[in-house]
Amino acid sequence: MYYRGRIAPSPTGYLHLGHARTFWIAYQRTLAAEGELLLRIDDLDAQRSKPIYTQAVLEDLRWLGITWRGDPIFESAHVALYQSAFEHLRRSGHIYACQCSRKDLQNIAAPHAADEDDEPMYSGTCRSAGHTNGAWRFRVPDGEAIRFVDAHFGEQTFLAGKDFGDFLVMRRDGIPSYQLACAVDDEAMRITEVVRGRDLLKSTARQILLQRALGYATPQYFHCDLMTDEQGVRLAKRHDALSLRALREQGVTPAQVIARF
Repeated sequence: MYYRGRIAPSPTGYLHLGHARTFWIAYQRTLAAEGELLLRIDDLDAQRSKPIYTQAVLEDLRWLGITWRGDPIFESAHVALYQSAFEHLRRSGHIYACQCSRKDLQNIAAPHAADEDDEPMYSGTCRSAGHTNGAWRFRVPDGEAIRFVDAHFGEQTFLAGKDFGDFLVMRRDGIPSYQLACAVDDEAMRITEVVRGRDLLKSTARQILLQRALGYATPQYFHCDLMTDEQGVRLAKRHDALSLRALREQGVTPAQVIARF
């Protein structure tokens, strides 16, 4: 099978060491498989996505020595694909409208704390309400074990309805969720392996459910360990001092950055 990977930065800030490590691993796995790597720019967050960060992403990746095939692919150009997938899910009964407010969701999730940056468990308040507008959620098959083998962490099992609940596929403002956009893009781009951080293991279970509902192929997955700072805190875009841009300005070389991986 021909290998096709992808890297998918969001242009909402400068790339940090954690991003760079994940993208470098994706690049190395592509080279080892003699395949091709695509670059997708996840720019659906129109308020936070900035052209200056898109340009910085391209410059920083090239500086690090990462190359990809063809021009960057922008999520914002895939709106019609997301809408088509959404309509398919709606017609097949896999999703339902949810009118819970942000405060409602916070109150619902309070006793069931989610992992950092993970979508809070949803109790299913609107599951049988019959709403015709609002945000839209995927109706998970409660009790079903979603299994996949990760190329780094091995066999993974998540129980729908326990490890994660009905998850968002479309915001009330019509913007597709990360889960839907990712599933649609990986299918459209014919990705054979997804390389990303271990914080997205549970998202893989959600996306597998979407892939099944939409009749998509399921790619292979490789989830990386996360990089942390000196205090053991996971790197994020707020760590400006550890952005590739800042390191470049300090005179750090690509080889020195790669040595930290």
